Amino acid sequence: MSLIVQKYGGTSVGTIDRIKNVAKKVAKTKADGHDVVVVVSAMSGETDKLIALANAITETPEDREMDVLLSTGERVTIALLSMALNDMKVPAQSFTGRQSGIITDTAHTRARISTIDAGRIKKALKAGKVCVVAGFQGITPESDVTTLGRGGSDLTAVAVAAALKADFCDIYTDVDGVYTTDPNIVPKARKLDKISYDEMLEMASLGAKVLQTRSVEFAKKYNVPVRVLSSFHDVPGTLVTKEDKSMEKVAVSGVAYDKNQAKVTLSGVPDKPGVAAKLFGKIADAKVNVDMIIQNVSKEGKTDMTFTVPKTDLKKAMPKIKEAAAGVGCKKVAVNEEISKVSIIGVGMRSHTGVASKMFQALAGEGINIMMISTSEIKVSCVIEQKYTELAVRALHDAFGLEK
Repeated sequence: MSLIVQKYGGTSVGTIDRIKNVAKKVAKTKADGHDVVVVVSAMSGETDKLIALANAITETPEDREMDVLLSTGERVTIALLSMALNDMKVPAQSFTGRQSGIITDTAHTRARISTIDAGRIKKALKAGKVCVVAGFQGITPESDVTTLGRGGSDLTAVAVAAALKADFCDIYTDVDGVYTTDPNIVPKARKLDKISYDEMLEMASLGAKVLQTRSVEFAKKYNVPVRVLSSFHDVPGTLVTKEDKSMEKVAVSGVAYDKNQAKVTLSGVPDKPGVAAKLFGKIADAKVNVDMIIQNVSKEGKTDMTFTVPKTDLKKAMPKIKEAAAGVGCKKVAVNEEISKVSIIGVGMRSHTGVASKMFQALAGEGINIMMISTSEIKVSCVIEQKYTELAVRALHDAFGLEK
């Protein structure tokens, strides 16, 4: 007998029929002799509806109240799924974030999990029940409701699996695994049987939508085996696990892209100690993540700085960026939103040479100019014009023979 944590996203529970379908999959897992904890998201579109309601009331809803509002979406799903299971004579009990013992910090709308006291879940499992847990939410030590940010249900599932020492955490989605790249762009993209935590982390952070970044970090930290599976098709998925030697035989495992990028260039920045700290300190105050940073060669004590931020954060970040730029005597701030980032990922890069060169040659062969470059041990990323994104992905997938 294994303990399996299953997670179903909004699409998987988007209608009553789909909730009943999930109940059947859960019932089969239970009938196969496994203990089951199910983590669910809100029904697809429900979170957006709740946000729209809040925006109809006020343009600036308080984060604390938004958490109270948004946490109701998952409560609906856990109740309905528990009802469906009980109706099938499979004993089930629903658990909110509070009842699941998920304690977070106080950062409303983007809380981080501190601890999980899974005592109530363990007691219900011992009684032979399926535990249906609300994803995306927890409570502060003062009992205020918090949410974990978009994709937080993945994080809930992995964190609960870690707390329970589950044998597997199965993430059910509308895709049937992790592919070498987006199959919508490259139809011959290949599904991977397994991928390392580090590779999955890079792919998630670089634009792949299959798993949420924080959930992969958590899985790696607590060595939780994660399987990415389809909610709609009973086929083998992709195992996300610790690295083994066979993974290093392949230089590149996948190609990712991200169109949610904006490039900001500050011209005429004084080239002296402390300036960069001032600039990026102000941006950090706006809770905006800066990705790639390039500083040009200094001329007459002045330099240019270019960096990228998520396009969705640009409006929030610009007042801070302009304030910081003025504070250090910067002459000009320019923004380019028509860019994207394409990346190649693979743990094999550590032991293979010429990978970056091959990437640059593939892009050059298609006449694609590279604006910025960033590298790590297992990835190379390039910022390019957004209109060339799909062409770049196809060229890189072909160049590294990822369909084989």
